[in-house]
Amino acid sequence: MGLYSVLFVSSFLVIGAYGNCCSRNFIPDLSFKLTGTELAFPCESTRNIYKTTGRYVPKNVIATRMQIHKDQAYIALPRYKHGVPFTLATFSLKTKGYKAMLVPYPCWPLQEEGNCEAFQNVVDLSIDANDHLWVLDIGLVNTLEQPVRRCSPKVVGINLKTGMVVKVIKLDDFVTPESRLQYIIADYAKDGRPFAYISDGGSGAIIVLDLQLGTGFRIVLPGPAVACADDMKDVLYIQLARKPCGNVLYFTYLSSPRLFSIKTEFLQKGQANGAVIDVGPKPTCGKIVLLGNDNGAALFFRFKGESDIFIWNSETAFKQENFLLVQKGDDCRLATEVVPGYKKLMWAVESNFQDYVLGTSGSVGPSMAVHPLIKTSD
Repeated sequence: MGLYSVLFVSSFLVIGAYGNCCSRNFIPDLSFKLTGTELAFPCESTRNIYKTTGRYVPKNVIATRMQIHKDQAYIALPRYKHGVPFTLATFSLKTKGYKAMLVPYPCWPLQEEGNCEAFQNVVDLSIDANDHLWVLDIGLVNTLEQPVRRCSPKVVGINLKTGMVVKVIKLDDFVTPESRLQYIIADYAKDGRPFAYISDGGSGAIIVLDLQLGTGFRIVLPGPAVACADDMKDVLYIQLARKPCGNVLYFTYLSSPRLFSIKTEFLQKGQANGAVIDVGPKPTCGKIVLLGNDNGAALFFRFKGESDIFIWNSETAFKQENFLLVQKGDDCRLATEVVPGYKKLMWAVESNFQDYVLGTSGSVGPSMAVHPLIKTSD
């Protein structure tokens, strides 16, 4: 069997039935509920101080992005609103019990808002093949309220074996006043050099970083790729497909009717002119949200506002007949990322993000979950 079939067989034989909203019959030992109340503080007095001073507001904590290394999940908790005490967390997938305790990663001091040596607002993260976690910190907090520029945007590399910060790359030279940094993907060149690609939805560009040298440049996307972008409000999704003939970065604006791609060897050389491929039109049924990959050629996605998760083998034509439904969703939560990991399963992080944005998630905050993708039986 090819990679696509192996992925399906090995990753989706987790069968489950659906109950009421937010109460799916998940595999108990492999499903975790995340809440803003289950956060680890250095001590109880620190928790109380943060609460009384407004630096900890449990309902304002939301998990949006995730990476998995061995049995640990690493979670981005963006500071979209005030009261998020730490913005990068971890928990063990071996945890017993449905609720997960989120622990600041790699340590509490690196979470201090206003300290430019620490994380300010982690919006995405990516793990490379050498066990390094690359963290995208945009430096701007309270982005859904009254945005405050605390520090310069930066990418931080952490050695997952030691928990030590091994690299800090400031992004001032690669951004513009219109920039809005959104996603990061770690990659390697054929000669072994580590790279990262960052989507800049505000200015229609992809930032390319040589992670070893700490250097980089920005590639402005050609007109057709950004023509339908809804100004600075749009989201520029990027996702990597790993192929035998060379890795390919797929990208699209949420509002764009088409999907585009570029071979990463061209990105790494800054050769975008003539290298961008129009993969094809998106289905007429809606806009797509790229969610992740299987460490191979398959990409996961969902349609905007819908919770069903699909997989597409990028070695096939980008057409609806090649989209396979791998998880039937419900009306409660939407996946914001799908990643390969623990027990050779595909994992999803979900939340009712729309309610969070609108402030209608209630006093307990958003509903969040981490679990393997579940294919329902007919």
